[in-house]
Amino acid sequence: MREKYILALDEGTTSARAVIFDRRLRIVGSAQKEFTQIYPRAGWVEHDPMEIYASQYAVMTEALMKNDVEPSQIAALGITNQRETTIVWNKKTGRPIYNAIVWQCRRTSDYCTKIKNTPLAEYIRHTTGLVPDAYFSATKIKWILDNVAGAREMAERGELLFGTVDTWLLWKLTDGRSHKTDETNAARTMIYNINTHDWDEKLLCEFGIPRSMLPEVLASGDDFGYFEYNGAKIPITGMAGDQQSSLFGHGCFERGSMKNTYGTGCFVLANTGDAPIYSKNGLVTTAAATLHGSHSYALEGSVFTAGAVVQWLRDELGVIKTAAESEACAEAVKSNEGVYIVPAFTGMGAPYWNMYARGTIIGLTRGTGKNHIVRAALEGIAYQSKDVLDTMMEEIGAVPYELEVDGGASANNFLMQFQSDITGLTVARPRLLETTAAGAAMLAGLYVGYFDSAEEIIRTREIERRFEPKMAKSDVSRLLEGWNKAVFRALDWEKQE
Repeated sequence: MREKYILALDEGTTSARAVIFDRRLRIVGSAQKEFTQIYPRAGWVEHDPMEIYASQYAVMTEALMKNDVEPSQIAALGITNQRETTIVWNKKTGRPIYNAIVWQCRRTSDYCTKIKNTPLAEYIRHTTGLVPDAYFSATKIKWILDNVAGAREMAERGELLFGTVDTWLLWKLTDGRSHKTDETNAARTMIYNINTHDWDEKLLCEFGIPRSMLPEVLASGDDFGYFEYNGAKIPITGMAGDQQSSLFGHGCFERGSMKNTYGTGCFVLANTGDAPIYSKNGLVTTAAATLHGSHSYALEGSVFTAGAVVQWLRDELGVIKTAAESEACAEAVKSNEGVYIVPAFTGMGAPYWNMYARGTIIGLTRGTGKNHIVRAALEGIAYQSKDVLDTMMEEIGAVPYELEVDGGASANNFLMQFQSDITGLTVARPRLLETTAAGAAMLAGLYVGYFDSAEEIIRTREIERRFEPKMAKSDVSRLLEGWNKAVFRALDWEKQE
């Protein structure tokens, strides 16, 4: 009998990935494909849902074929995804009625601002763990129903379905048989009650969202249906939003354990155990990934623009040819020479939650070169992460043993060392950087008995490198003073205009 594997589909903000894992959670093969980013107006971000699915299907096929893995060898499939991104489609035709509105999109900012100082805002916080923000799905659904001709009438007749990207992929993979999501994704919609573990009727009424549109909510490791592929029926038994999947993949099962993912955005999550902690400083409370029959919670702080600033340097400014080149550029100069970049292209997340902040470059002089700008961009990622980490440690009342990291930008040694320097924390980078995909694979594999235990998997993983703080405290203080001044100038920029 040929070896069995777990297949993880990792549908991110800018690309689709498929990763095949063995029983020791080693990567057997993978494939990746970028897809189109659509910017209809300033601050608006969209994706084509059909392209999302086509890209994901293509990389799945490529990963299996180029590694000579038969569909019958896949013991289970797990899905992890960009969260909050909203898709509404026709139940009969299977066609989206509008492009996917991406988590980064700010089109509903003004509506959310009106909510912020009302009793509804406090209700949202205690019910969903979130703050009223255009980041989350609820106001995106409302916008589609209000702005696409005939959409609200179709929704009231039960003809439309809503899903975040996980639900959309699941629905397509199962040929429309399964309209489900997991609790980690449901908890990011701003209409899911994390205390009762159900969609909240008051919020559905407030946003005008018919319950008939919504998927069934399961645990992250559960039976989501099956995928028929070349004669094989592959169980789909793992599903989690990318950040909770990463938290699970790092083995952050204990209260206070913490990780940071450096992707398109930066996402710091800390496990808070079986009870939610409600932040007083702008962090959000959310569901953590668990297996069937259990519930767990996490605190989260989001940096909206992290790796995306490196893409911006490459694609829009053209100052680097590849993302990997940014490390050499940053190390080519001894300091930032007073240059700071606040990459608030789509507002700022925790602890600021300012939808009107915009990207800022400050401190330029005649001697500023491209290397200073590249270095300032990478430092901006670390500064934003520190702001979140400081807030999180204060809320939990504990300092983690070390900060677990993953994501594409965590491969950048300059960034990881700088992160360690300004936070004073040991930064632990595992050899396996595909932690998000690994989390989905673990959830899927544990549910079908492919893996014996999550703890055993984590015990055998390798840490590729630990970064220890080296910078003098006086230098850290000086740099942070400059960063805080730069942030002050970036806040409310669009609103002031």
